[in-house]
Amino acid sequence: MTAGEKWSPSEKKVARTAYDAALKVALDKTLAELKSRAHVAATPSEIWDVEDFLRQQRRKIDQMFDYRYSQLIQVGLSEDKRQTIRKYASWNREG
Repeated sequence: MTAGEKWSPSEKKVARTAYDAALKVALDKTLAELKSRAHVAATPSEIWDVEDFLRQQRRKIDQMFDYRYSQLIQVGLSEDKRQTIRKYASWNREG
């Protein structure tokens, strides 16, 4: 699916579900790491290290997760997963 193609309502629903699930995994992982780092922070320097970690994670997540349909097919997916999606999409158009 190219950026200019229309998304069907069912494709939008599946995409939203997948996007939300992937975002939840990323946020849950970040939260767990944040709690771990904050729990062991014992010095002012370590507190600021926690802040730096959180800022980096936010930037990373903001870059990785973009719900615009033109970008959605690439959000958080490795190239092999995108190839699989393209394969199934082309199979669906042929069938």
